[in-house]
Amino acid sequence: MSSAGSEGCGCGCGMPQRSEPMTMRIGLRPVAVLAAASPGDGRHRVAQARVPEGVLTMGDSSGDRNPGDGELPVHQIEVAAFEIDATTVTNADFARFVADTGYRTEAEAFGYSAVFHLAVDAERADITGPAGVAPWWFGVRGADWSHPGGGRSSLDGLDQHPVVHVSWNDAQAYCAWAGRRLPTEAEWEYASRGGLVGARYPWGDEPVDAGGWRANIWQGVFPGVNTAADGWLTTAPVRSFAPNGYGLWQTVGNVWEWCADGFAPDAYQRRIDRAPVASVPAGHPRVLRGGSYLCHASYCNRYRNSARSSNTPDSSMGNAGFRTVSVSTGDTLP
Repeated sequence: MSSAGSEGCGCGCGMPQRSEPMTMRIGLRPVAVLAAASPGDGRHRVAQARVPEGVLTMGDSSGDRNPGDGELPVHQIEVAAFEIDATTVTNADFARFVADTGYRTEAEAFGYSAVFHLAVDAERADITGPAGVAPWWFGVRGADWSHPGGGRSSLDGLDQHPVVHVSWNDAQAYCAWAGRRLPTEAEWEYASRGGLVGARYPWGDEPVDAGGWRANIWQGVFPGVNTAADGWLTTAPVRSFAPNGYGLWQTVGNVWEWCADGFAPDAYQRRIDRAPVASVPAGHPRVLRGGSYLCHASYCNRYRNSARSSNTPDSSMGNAGFRTVSVSTGDTLP
């Protein structure tokens, strides 16, 4: 797997990124050829949470040890009311999209994707890692959304787990089909906070393990020993743990979530975070939010409302998915 590591993109948990140019490969269907849905036509069946209009206090003055993530300065943004998926898009949801359109994800078109070393389920000849500078990621031929660990794996028992190995471009294709869009990162953070101003987590400021696990993150010694004390080595079903004040499940932990915006570490200083950056160059990194099952306080403590990360729009890995928001008047469909 030819890949740049996390040092090049600031990705949480050492997520690898593709180094190949952004070119259309044989068999990869561009978004433009997919039949776009009209909002409300029933294709998208994920339960919705209503987020009221209000003012978001965005960012975190305490931040973390990754200044390149750009969580400062803390600032306020007016957010209009919107509806957002109560959960991330599941394997069952994505399977309906693929069955309806014949869409092939970028992992399928490239022929490989990034799998965490403890989750690999593939023939030795198909493991081409490590993927980039992080030794716990491997490039695995045959790994894709329906084979999350590699060619020997399947989705048996995983219908209600979040879909993974989907790139930002793949998420955009789903949105075009569903008549939806990705959230801006301001919308995402506002929704994740669940009405709690300034809290570090969707449930408040209490530690993630206070009174029982509140999110699916790493337990043990990263990256070699995961005790799975929360019940999960990798992804958990999307309705695990408890929803936040707006009814959203697992906005932190479980899987990173793609947002619409192009990523810039100085976005808050330049105040360009009010809306998606629509004119960024091809291949420009896109925002990821929420952390994943690989987050641990000793390495990646990005399972927080304000935490930011990024990856290139054609990158895919076993710990990133997405949720969508409703389209309003004036929005532009992918």
